[in-house]
Amino acid sequence: MKNVAKTALIVLLVVLSFGMIFTGCAKESGNTIKIGGIFPLSGAVAVYGVECRNGIMLAIDEINAAGGVNGKMLELISEDDEGSPEKSVNVYKKLVTKDKCSVIIGSLTSGCTAAISSLAQAQKVLLLAPAATMESITDAGDYVFRACFIDPFQGTVGGKFSAETLQAKRAAVLYDIGNDYSIGLYENFKKTFELSGGTLVAAESYSTGDKDFNAQLTKIKNANPDVVYLPDYYGTVALIAKQLRAQGITAPIVGADGWDGIIDNAGDEVLNGFYSNHYAADSTDPRVIAFVSSYQKKYGSTPVSFAALGYDCVYLLKDAIVASGSTEPTVLKDALMQINNAYVTGNLTFDAKRNPIKSAVMMEIVKKDGKLTPVYNATVNP
Repeated sequence: MKNVAKTALIVLLVVLSFGMIFTGCAKESGNTIKIGGIFPLSGAVAVYGVECRNGIMLAIDEINAAGGVNGKMLELISEDDEGSPEKSVNVYKKLVTKDKCSVIIGSLTSGCTAAISSLAQAQKVLLLAPAATMESITDAGDYVFRACFIDPFQGTVGGKFSAETLQAKRAAVLYDIGNDYSIGLYENFKKTFELSGGTLVAAESYSTGDKDFNAQLTKIKNANPDVVYLPDYYGTVALIAKQLRAQGITAPIVGADGWDGIIDNAGDEVLNGFYSNHYAADSTDPRVIAFVSSYQKKYGSTPVSFAALGYDCVYLLKDAIVASGSTEPTVLKDALMQINNAYVTGNLTFDAKRNPIKSAVMMEIVKKDGKLTPVYNATVNP
């Protein structure tokens, strides 16, 4: 234990020394404001990263076309972490040391963001996480913010929706035992569903990277649930859904924001599927309509929530810079805490732990003109 403590102290001193060296690196360079971006642009969850970067670039292009921020142009310096926490750390260090970025948007998944949050705090780098929903992400300190709601709320939304809207009495859950995102959603779904009068009749798990879920699904089928909760990312859920339907389980399947992008990776087996999300592309809100229209014109597709969250991150930073007149992280973090504005993913303010206070939507997967399409089903408020 003494050796562990000694090692931990050495690591902390190194990190703090690193921070002292680079804290002074301003993100302004001449007439440019640099923003670092860390995304999974390749790998198993590349859809998240590509969409988020697209949303960020759309916002930057709009802002620059309108004259920039306080007369300065925004520039994104983008890095691919491939969805790997180790690579997130590597590209983070590159952005801070080589590119002199003191504001970073990223990464996308909770594990990758957790890997860099303590570094950002120690070095006083402002870190804005678009989609890392694990509750503990912002525990690193007051330089770490997020634009998305947290897992407890999202799990609660799934449990409440299943019990109240779907009128389910018996639920089953199949989750990844090695994924904090999946575990957090499962635990909060279970708590809310049971408090709503429902019974959890089966809770089965698997390991990250598994491909065959038939043994767990056989147990779930025998439990005869009214709803099956699948708290994982779209690639894994697509595999599970196919095997689930093949076993004859016809109950509704419910999930969370990790499902975003599933319609391009699955077939009709995900029909009668519902998932919580950060915004609905078919919303009638004028901000959403304008964002979706601009995104479709630029990229030729309908933006998923990760694009909307990335887009909002840039406008959050813009509003904080304008309000404070500064690009220094020490000033921007205080300006962000005063934000109370409407964005694409809803009206947003931050609580004491720098988590946004905003509603969630439930999306339903339907078939329109022969194509799978997510459509708005319900709104759940915090």
